[in-house]
Amino acid sequence: MAVLPAFCIVLCACSVGPDFKPPQAHAPTAWHDIAQPAVPASAAEAQRVTSTPTVDSDPDPRWWHSFGDPTLDALIERAARGNPDLQQAVLRIAQARLQAQSTAAQGLPNLRATGSYEREQLGIKGFLQSSDVYGKVDQLGAPGSPINQAAPGAGAAAQNGANQLLDQLTAPVNLWQAGFDASWELDLFGRVRRSVEAANAQTEAAIESHNDALLSLEAEVAQTYVQLRGAQALRDVAGSLVDQQREIVDLTRSQAKVGLGSELDVRSQTAQLAQTEAQVPQYDQQIAQSLNALAYLVGEAPGALDPELTAHAAVPPVPPTVPVGLPSALARRRPDIRRAEANLHAATADVGVAVAQFYPDISLSGQIGTRATNASDLSRWSHLFYSFGPSVSLPIFQGGALIANLKLSKVQQASAALDYRKAVLTALRDVDNALAVYRTDQARRAALDDSVAAQQSAFELARDSYRKGLVTYINVLDAERQLAQDREQATQGAMQVTTDLVALYKALGGGWEANATADTVTAR
Repeated sequence: MAVLPAFCIVLCACSVGPDFKPPQAHAPTAWHDIAQPAVPASAAEAQRVTSTPTVDSDPDPRWWHSFGDPTLDALIERAARGNPDLQQAVLRIAQARLQAQSTAAQGLPNLRATGSYEREQLGIKGFLQSSDVYGKVDQLGAPGSPINQAAPGAGAAAQNGANQLLDQLTAPVNLWQAGFDASWELDLFGRVRRSVEAANAQTEAAIESHNDALLSLEAEVAQTYVQLRGAQALRDVAGSLVDQQREIVDLTRSQAKVGLGSELDVRSQTAQLAQTEAQVPQYDQQIAQSLNALAYLVGEAPGALDPELTAHAAVPPVPPTVPVGLPSALARRRPDIRRAEANLHAATADVGVAVAQFYPDISLSGQIGTRATNASDLSRWSHLFYSFGPSVSLPIFQGGALIANLKLSKVQQASAALDYRKAVLTALRDVDNALAVYRTDQARRAALDDSVAAQQSAFELARDSYRKGLVTYINVLDAERQLAQDREQATQGAMQVTTDLVALYKALGGGWEANATADTVTAR
């Protein structure tokens, strides 16, 4: 007798279908851009190019601190708390967790309390009339009936008694009932357990979607902040050029008065000044748009950040080195790869659910309670009723639906595996592209800084020579235009390098660990 319980225990521990094994990322040992750096064209260029980011340590989870800008740090923290899109991602985690709890409840016993009241008319009178029972009852009171012959008057009494009994049987009745119903699916082949496994994996996917949204939000805040500071820097460059060109206008007027220049020089410089002044509203527009974009990202109305960000500040500088870690660790940091792994886990568990549908479902069910025609009799033990026992459901013919469902689950599992591989390749490509862009833009920024320094000297030399009457105004105008262009490009180059570093940090996948919400951490 002990064999059957032991056999049931063994079956209860069985879950059909494949067990999930975390996939291998198959990442290279080193980043391609670092392993094969570009060779500088000259020794001078080699001195200008900053060092390639190191690989001996993982990126700082709070990578934005490397810029050394407290304002940026505060904005990212505020965005992590107040951004509406991120809050929606947190709600999706809660929905997935509740769905997992609902799925897990399918494997637990189900107990319900029941109670009912019914007034029933069973329609017995029609059956009795069809069987001529009433006619036979009437014959009991007939003068020639055997009962009357044996005892005069006894037939009428028997007829009355029979009619009363028939009236009681055919009258409507009140039926009161109270009790409990219970059922429990034994889940011998793991259908419920695989469903719970899939639901938990989908919860993990929702968590990683939140982390991905958090990482994108942090990067977007940083990039928008860099755009704001870049626009303010360009606005300052344009303002300094306006002041400088006004001095040149005064100089050309002075030269024209003493015969060392012409009115054409004055008109040309005045036009150049107006052209530079026309650029200032464009930068003001960019500043306003960046301020509004940052306000939206932190969950505030337009203008909420103006008091604290209107004062101009420099573009956050990049650190001297950037730890990027190893490619093998990228799969653990990138939320999109982690989400793809969770989706693959869910698809693998769904295969187990599809396999379990080929096996019998065994359930235990029972009910117990009392029935009575009067509510006051429900407490009497004599009105007790109960029923219990197992039930088995075995699929025999489903028209190929179960086979098709299993094949569909396997195809979805294969598709999820390809999505995981695609996510890994995309992440590796993003990081190498970001490294290449960051490295080349650093070289470009260094060359632009050199150009500004050289052009500044050329402009000052041309201006002094013009003041002494050694060169024509054309030389000053050309030097001035080139200097304005170089300053603008150098400012944009510095802004682009900082933006490139933000993109590199985003590609590396860090940042969600530091600012994960308490709800997300609990979900893990």
